[in-house]
Parts: sequence; C-alpha cells; structure tokens
Amino acid sequence: MTDGFLTTIFAAGAIVTMNPSNPTATHVAVRDGRILGVGALDELTPWGPYVIDTTFADKVLVPGFVEAHSHVMAGSIWAYTYVGYFARTAPDGTHHVGLGSIAAVVDRLREADAAMSGRGIGADEPLLAWGLDPIYFAGERLVASHLDEVSTERPILVAHASLHLATVNTAMLRAGNVTAETETEGVVKGVDGQPVGELQEPPAMMLVPGFGRFYRTITGPDGYGRFARLAVNAGITTVTDLGSGALESAGSARVAADAVSEPDFPVRLVQYCRIAFGSSSDYESLAARFLERKASDETDKLRYGGIKIIADGSIQGYTAVLNWPGYVTGAPNGLWLVPPSELPAMIGAFHRRGINVHVHCNGDAVVEAMIDAVDQALRDYAWLDHRHTVQHCQLATSAQFRRMARLGVCANIFANHLWFWGDQHYASTVGPERANRLEPCATAKREGVRFAIHSDAPVTPLGQLHTVWCAVNRTTPTGRVLGEHEKIGVYDALQAVTIDAAYQLHMDHEIGSIEVGKLADFAVLDGNPLTVDPMTIRDINVWGTVLGGVKYPAKL
Repeated sequence: MTDGFLTTIFAAGAIVTMNPSNPTATHVAVRDGRILGVGALDELTPWGPYVIDTTFADKVLVPGFVEAHSHVMAGSIWAYTYVGYFARTAPDGTHHVGLGSIAAVVDRLREADAAMSGRGIGADEPLLAWGLDPIYFAGERLVASHLDEVSTERPILVAHASLHLATVNTAMLRAGNVTAETETEGVVKGVDGQPVGELQEPPAMMLVPGFGRFYRTITGPDGYGRFARLAVNAGITTVTDLGSGALESAGSARVAADAVSEPDFPVRLVQYCRIAFGSSSDYESLAARFLERKASDETDKLRYGGIKIIADGSIQGYTAVLNWPGYVTGAPNGLWLVPPSELPAMIGAFHRRGINVHVHCNGDAVVEAMIDAVDQALRDYAWLDHRHTVQHCQLATSAQFRRMARLGVCANIFANHLWFWGDQHYASTVGPERANRLEPCATAKREGVRFAIHSDAPVTPLGQLHTVWCAVNRTTPTGRVLGEHEKIGVYDALQAVTIDAAYQLHMDHEIGSIEVGKLADFAVLDGNPLTVDPMTIRDINVWGTVLGGVKYPAKL
C-alpha cells in the first residue's frame, strides 16, 4: 500500500480469476489485504481514493497457486547430498546435475565423503544423502556393498526419492545392530539371509541411527524460510506441510508458529498433523490436542488443516498395496503401514470432532480401505461437509471414484508421477493398462469428484505449472503419451491448483479465486496458461507472488 491511500488497484495485462461469473479482468482493487473488486478500471474507481500499481501491466495474474500436498522438509533436505536421477535446483539457486547410474551415485558420495574428511569431520559422523530411486537403473539396485565402496567406516544412509525407503552401508547396519536375526518387516535380506542394506518404510528405517538424524534435520526449523522461497518462485501462496509434527511435541508446533509469524514470511502454511505409523493410539486424545493447537496457534498465515495418515508405501518402491493382480514383476504386494482394520477407528475419531482427514493411498487396495472407513464414519456420525481426501490416489478405479463422489470424498492426485515415473510404471511396476490410467484426473472429473493435483515436494520439485503441464499433456521423458483419455483441459488443471485445492483445505471461501472479499493472493506470470501452447505451460516464467496485497518477487 502507498501511504495516504486505502486502496491499491493493480493493473495487469490479463487477470484469470477462476471465478466463472467474472472470468477475466484487467484490474483488481486491494484494501487491507483483501480483494475489494475485480474488473475494468472504471468499475473499481467508485470505491474512493486509490493508487494505481502498474508493476504487472505486462503480466498475467492468476489466483495464488495452492499446493495441497507438500512438506516443509523440501527446504531443509538440501543440507544433505542430492543423488537423484533428475537435475534439481536447490533453494539457494545451486543446480545439481542428475545421476544416470549407480556408479555415478557412488562417485558423488565419494566426493561428499572426501569433503567431510577434508573439513575434519570424523568417520563416526554419518554421511546422509537423498533423492535416489533404483527403479531408474534397470536390472540393478543400490545395496550396502555399493556404499561400502565409499566407506567401510563412516555410516552412510541414502534416502530414496519417495522417502519411503533408504539404502545403508554395512557400517550403518552395524550401528543399528541390524542383522540376519532382525525380524522387522521391511528389512530386505538376500538369499543368504543377511540384510542387503535396503530398508523399506519407517519401521525398518528407524532401526538405524542415521534415519533419526536425517529426519530430525529435514523437519527442523531451518527449512521454513527456504521452503517459503521455493513456493514464491513457483507462484504458490498457500502451501501445506502434509505431515507436520505439531501434535508430537509442543516444540515442533512452536517452531512452525514462530517461523510463519515473521512479518515477511511470504506464504500461508497449512499444517496436516501426522499420527503414528500403524500403532494403536488414543485417537480421541489426539483429536482434542489438535483442536487445542488449532485454537491457540492459528493465524491468517498459519492454519491447522487436519490429520494426515500414511497407510501404505510407494509404487516405484514396490511398497504400495495393490489390488489383484499386484505388481507385474511378481514383487510382494507392498506394506500396510496402518492395518485396514484400524483405519475406521482412526478416521472415525477425527471425523466425529469435525477434523478433516487426508490419507496417503498410493495403491488401489488402500484407496478401497480408506473409502470403506469413511463410509463407516458417515454411518456412525453425519458430517456432510467433511472433504476427507485420498492423497496420491494414483491407481484409483472408476468404481472407487463413484463411491468417493457419493460419500463426498476428495482426491489429491499425484500428477507429477506421469513425468518422473510414468515410463517405469508402464514397463516395471503395474504394466501398460494400469499405467495408462495412472493419475486419472479425467475419471475423477467424469465421476464428479473434486480433485487437486500436487508435487509432494521434496519427492518432486514444487512447481504448479509443471504439475498442470503433467495433467494436461500426460507426456513421459521418452515422449510416450500415458493415457490419452485421462488428459484434462488447462482450465480444469488450473482449478486443481487453485479453487479445488483450496476446497480440500476448507479454505475456498478465502483463497483459490480472484473475487471480491477473498484474500489478495496472486501468482504473477509472464504468460497465460490458457492461451499458450499446452506443451509450453511449464516453461512460463513466474515473476513471483502477491500475498495479502504485498509483492514478493521470485529469487532464482
């Protein structure tokens, strides 16, 4: 705002409002952080004195993008060595080249180990890395013996891109006393009965001390600012931490509240609080604690959205639970992180208290269990506006979407999988037919389910334009169009990262469209996604964002 004026009118090259009753405009008036009006300049002048801001005269304004499935750790995870297949850019702008082989991964880890030694860091300090996905390396999988080539003394842990698996060296196995006698599910063993170094899902990963160290750091306080910067660079004004530890400790809740309360924190953060993996808990007490946190800590920029349950694993890690016929490789059919018999009690406890629940469901068997649990909760207690959400929802069937529509269940679809793992799913995990209905946005629309699309950052990079591009074009790195009939239009994809994502968060009355009364949150773009060639949507430059009327330029 300019001193002496209550109202700022932003002039734009074009405004895409996502409000069907007023779809386009050239000006938007903002007062006290909210939208006073949208239209032509002469339609906004009756509100009284104003100042014109022409910063965006050649830009396109769209509603601030809403990323309804991501994690704050996307900012702090860069403290560790990146060993992923695809090139990535860190929050500080550093570009990291992708690694196309296990040999290249080992070489980068050798460099990291040498750098640690060069700084005088002793061999008792673990080397931690992330971003690996062995599915890209056909016929070979990273195991302890590969990492032993880097060091037989320094414990090493490499988290996979999905964060559902990790591979460790012999020194790390030894530090966690993981042996042939270890019976924890998810400890992969060879034909000789010895652990090979791959640990699948948290119960197995938590056996080694390196995972606790890794997880504490990536969920610590340092990442909030970097995470927010990544969001601004992607045009995101509302972002979730879909796995917050705020229910686990007052300290975690305080860290989030303190970070977001900084006056220049440039995004709205919505926390979905994780609860224990597959272990019985007093869910009624957790529900009460959640409501206490919500009442005490919520602000305009920090919201408590609901509860996050992780029910299975990762398709590309072969730990998601699939319906028959399972994986085309004949791999074992995944790991239930929450027994399906326990889901009704978990969901029901929060449902009865009016708390929104989002459930991680990669496999279609888990989608079915989640729908059954919501069905039971609604029979026990009528709450018609719950908006409980199936997260990832990668292989959901038409029949499942019909049930979801009848029950008021939403879907948040992991569209980025089409680019990052589409070819691998086609060839190695679920086969051509199911791969062609992977991330079935068109089916969700056809069957009447409100859906969002997401990045799951840091699993894939924050970037709603890329996510829109994936849902619209369904193109893989090899050029395959993966499921022509599951493509959606650009407008539908924009809805999925604006108003429909806001709907899932119970925030569509505040954000998600540019219309009078809502918060003045905009993404500022150099091109119009509705008019460019759909194959170039992800190439549109993001100038930055406006949050509550305040401009935040991108810093790449």
